[in-house]
Amino acid sequence: MSTTTKAKSEPMADLNPRSTTYEFMGPPGAFLISFGVPFMTYLLYFGCSEESGGCPPPLQSIPDRFVEALSDKTFWASLWDTEASLIYLGWYAFCIVAWAVLPGDWVEGVTMRTGEKKKYKINAFSTFLLAMGISCGYIFRNGPESFTFLYQKWIGFVTASLVMSLVQAFYVYASSYRPGALLALGGNSGNFMYDWYIGRELNPSIGSFDIKSFNELRPGLILWVLVNMSMVCEQAVRRGGFENVTDSMWLVLAAQTWYVADGLYNEPAIFTTMDITTDGFGFMLAVGDLTWVPFVYSLQARYLVFKPVELGPLRTAGVVGLNLLGYYIFRDANGEKNAFRNGQNPKNLKYFTTSTGSKLLTSGWWGRSRHPNYFGDLLMALAWSLPTGFDTPITYFYVIYFAVLLIHRQRRDDENCEKKYGKDWETYKKLVPYRIIPYVY
Repeated sequence: MSTTTKAKSEPMADLNPRSTTYEFMGPPGAFLISFGVPFMTYLLYFGCSEESGGCPPPLQSIPDRFVEALSDKTFWASLWDTEASLIYLGWYAFCIVAWAVLPGDWVEGVTMRTGEKKKYKINAFSTFLLAMGISCGYIFRNGPESFTFLYQKWIGFVTASLVMSLVQAFYVYASSYRPGALLALGGNSGNFMYDWYIGRELNPSIGSFDIKSFNELRPGLILWVLVNMSMVCEQAVRRGGFENVTDSMWLVLAAQTWYVADGLYNEPAIFTTMDITTDGFGFMLAVGDLTWVPFVYSLQARYLVFKPVELGPLRTAGVVGLNLLGYYIFRDANGEKNAFRNGQNPKNLKYFTTSTGSKLLTSGWWGRSRHPNYFGDLLMALAWSLPTGFDTPITYFYVIYFAVLLIHRQRRDDENCEKKYGKDWETYKKLVPYRIIPYVY
């Protein structure tokens, strides 16, 4: 791991200044979101499931059922499933063992404030292939009914992932007080609630095992695909075999599996993202990675289990076309950015040089908007929801949520860049006026 003499001579107090600004409305917002995310995850199940009576259930029954559930000890006990928790713990352990055992290159991340470059092991795609191979082999040998447990024990798995998120959040917060820990610039406010939520330490690790990057790519993302596979198996059991699974279900599985596989295959690209370079690791990222991704992003597949939709060739082709367009924009834009950051410019793209020597792309996809990859992401999100039809708006929750998330990220990134580049950022915005969607926003 490379270091610089200058950085080593700086005391940690200088490297870890006190945070002076808040995001998410500060401690009150952190408190509300910390309860809101688990609540919404459960709500999306009880508000869209067979158990609750529909998607949504009869509206007139919701207030009484909600009050009744809160006062019912049986309801609270039903949120816990020991078998599901043990399976989830085994899954997380599998991901750790795969990280340790499977071969992979070690790559350097960006230079940190200490002058060091953290090293990361690249084998997320290998872990994905191993998990897929084992799961597919298990299903082939034992039939689709053997892999429906993720659907049958849904709430138990959600609770298990929340417990894991809480344990990790408390652990990394406590460990951030050890001598020599490099803190996130935005996570050292001195307020427990806020720092615990946003993430106090930048890169919490156990030896060479980086907790943040591991959670970003492995347990939650791969589980998302396995959850979708379980939904396919559940529908296959109900409809008499895989040959009777609806085209909409296969479409959701294929599109989201491809998205996950692409992200894992391009693992090194994550090490230049804000999540890794800037944000600390706290409950926000833990619950997002481990609970929100696998159990909220799979809403469409879960809905199609009990509300099957047949699209037909024309509508299937339209959804596939939209997904491919979104993927092309997403991947090509990220390819331009990553190549440029690595000192390459195969497309001879134009760029703007700031007074500090930084270079900002002003042509190609990055000349059309400041976040064209977000535009591609949004098109894919819409393509994943369209197979559910239009009987309910709930299955479009992901698109709406993702739009809000990406707009927040865009504004957050703009604020950071304005601080970093000053007047040069105003000049750049005149060259690239659109934020995400060219000619619209």
